[in-house]
Amino acid sequence: MLSELEIKAIKQIRNSIMQKGYSPTVRELMNFMGYNSPRSAAMVIDKLIKKGFLKRKPDNSLQILKNNEEDNSRADTIEVPLIGAVACGSPVLAQENFETAIPVSIKIAKPPYKYFFLKAKGDSMDEVNINNGDFVLVKMQSTAKEGDIVVALIDDEATIKEYHSYDDHVILKPRSKNTKNKPIILTKDFQVQGIVVKAMNKDSIGKYF
Repeated sequence: MLSELEIKAIKQIRNSIMQKGYSPTVRELMNFMGYNSPRSAAMVIDKLIKKGFLKRKPDNSLQILKNNEEDNSRADTIEVPLIGAVACGSPVLAQENFETAIPVSIKIAKPPYKYFFLKAKGDSMDEVNINNGDFVLVKMQSTAKEGDIVVALIDDEATIKEYHSYDDHVILKPRSKNTKNKPIILTKDFQVQGIVVKAMNKDSIGKYF
């Protein structure tokens, strides 16, 4: 069985690996856990290694291991950052302001990919159940396939749209009952920031995450 402190430690180690690409140092884990000594954090790591939840690699970094599913299930979440808001209508300035973190099952936010949440604004994607105020889980990547729902950055502004690529241009299409929402036609000066995985409203977000 894992103690609450061990669950807290393994979640922080997993978060660091998924968000930064590497495991935390003993001192970083010490600070996160609120310990006064690196030895206390090192002892937690040693216990998790002995229980089979962690493995120390040759470069001294840590690797998460799957072990007892019953024990591990409580630790199998990652804190995904909520970053500002994004327009589902006319684009708004995409300021990557960390607002909070939302725990997400790694069955949804699957390793080794990185994820973030954005809060949707507007009604231009309501036909695909992305509504104003929804929390949109996005997998970070710079490419998209035909028909993907993407977060695109256009001149430092972000928007959620359906992606369609042609020989000499890209169209970001709204999927909306509101005819005021129009496609955005682009030839350059835009970047795909990620692919939408799931959109959840405030009331149901806890059910899944």
